[in-house]
Amino acid sequence: MSYSNPGPGDYGPPPQPGRAPAGGYAYPQSAPGYGYPNQGPGYPAAPPIGYPQGPGYGMPMQPSNGMGTAGLVLGIIGVVCSLTFFLWFFGVILGILGIIFGAIGRGKATRGEATNKGSATAGLVLGITATVILPLLGFLAFASLMSLA
Repeated sequence: MSYSNPGPGDYGPPPQPGRAPAGGYAYPQSAPGYGYPNQGPGYPAAPPIGYPQGPGYGMPMQPSNGMGTAGLVLGIIGVVCSLTFFLWFFGVILGILGIIFGAIGRGKATRGEATNKGSATAGLVLGITATVILPLLGFLAFASLMSLA
């Protein structure tokens, strides 16, 4: 079928007499006499304020406590260094840094600015262990060996 008078944009059938051509993505007009004039298709109303919303599909909050994690890592390395005879000095330094970072991370987690309070606490405990307990035990072992000789 060929049209001798193409519609707007050179495609489709020619416009019908007495009716404006529907352009692009326009909604078709309702027949006269039904509803309000020039009313497009309706959309459902938003739920009233105060009703609970449905469950969300967002990502769960990831642990974000860099200070606590740094304290944990430094505490672990400090304990390992404190257990070795020739690296105990580095173990004490890393233990002190583990105490500092663990305390800062624990404070942030307590205020609600960060998560995973457990890793900050573990870094604090390991930092104390690497700084105080292991060097003290090493000193006591050395002193007991010297008293036996």
